Amino acid sequence: MARIRLRLLLLLAAMALWTPADAQLRRGARTVVRGGTLPRPDSLRMRADSLAEAAFAASLDSLLEAEFRADSIRLTALRTDDLTELDSLAAARFRAGAEPAAETDTAALRPRPQRKGWFMSDSMSLSKVCWLSTVLPGYGQAYNKQYWKLPILYGTVGTGLALFLHENKNYRPLKRQYDAYTDLSLVRTPELNALQARMIRSNTRRQLYLGLTIASYVYFIGDAAVNYRTNDVSHVKKATTLACIFPGAGQIYNKSYWKVPFVVGGFASLIYCIDWNNRGYQRFKKAYNLLSAYEAHPENFPDGPTDEFHGRYSASYILNLRNNFRRNRDLCIIITGALYALQIIDAHVDAHLKDYDISDDLSMNLEPLVDYAYVPTAGGNRPVFGFNMSLKF
Repeated sequence: MARIRLRLLLLLAAMALWTPADAQLRRGARTVVRGGTLPRPDSLRMRADSLAEAAFAASLDSLLEAEFRADSIRLTALRTDDLTELDSLAAARFRAGAEPAAETDTAALRPRPQRKGWFMSDSMSLSKVCWLSTVLPGYGQAYNKQYWKLPILYGTVGTGLALFLHENKNYRPLKRQYDAYTDLSLVRTPELNALQARMIRSNTRRQLYLGLTIASYVYFIGDAAVNYRTNDVSHVKKATTLACIFPGAGQIYNKSYWKVPFVVGGFASLIYCIDWNNRGYQRFKKAYNLLSAYEAHPENFPDGPTDEFHGRYSASYILNLRNNFRRNRDLCIIITGALYALQIIDAHVDAHLKDYDISDDLSMNLEPLVDYAYVPTAGGNRPVFGFNMSLKF
């Protein structure tokens, strides 16, 4: 820029001292009008001045164009690899004795580094985060940078799992004793009743601890999905994902709270029906096995049949009861799967309808239409008459 300014000053000085060649041309004597009138202007000098101004403007335009072209080339080179150019400029200024603050300014211009890779990428999808959270507990909280939730997760899941394992260790010997006793006879005795009561209490505590562990585990997977904000994820995908993780969570996310009792109540009822039919199936299965063993070898049972009903029912009747309980159990399992899929579809559709514009203007408009169509056989345009109908809903 300093050299350009110097050139401009030299050019201005040269223009002030330079006399154009046209001014040296031979001209006639100046005509001066006496009698109080103004002198006649010199046309040759006016022409010389206009030519000088035009030459100066052309020179200035060429200099500005060269300056603009140089700046454009430098700017294009800087855009192609801006970080490398900025680093090189900062290093050159620092070597030349510039202030070290230039490095700080260059670093401030750099974009924020993003996480890359397969495991902690910023572009990881919501479904992938949920799947990894299922395999690796706490991954979703670490990905969302909510590290304070990790002690709560590991504390609740670890405590519930430890209590379950401890209670399961007490339950298994009782279950083996009960099975060994009932495989020989189902006659109710005080010893069998006491053993069954202890087994039921231990099994209840075991299931309670297991339920607490699973609920905590599933809750933190859903928490990872709710707090997922890395990419722009639609509410539809979040609602569908939460419904897949736990039944009813998608309805809660959509704020359709009135549907939650139906979903949870339906699942609770079906789970109870599955358990009830499975217990009936196991009961009549064991009675059928004992009665079949008695009918095959009655000499091995001197006291008669050892099944629960002491031979009051035939083997075919007990077999039919066993098959009915098994069929009802399997049917309840199928209905549970259908209800699970139905609540996922409901959450997905409901999330779509949350953003659907439902207008109160439900109307139909019918009006005549006049148009012109080109008819080749007629050799020109011919009018077309009809009706135009529009629906608003």
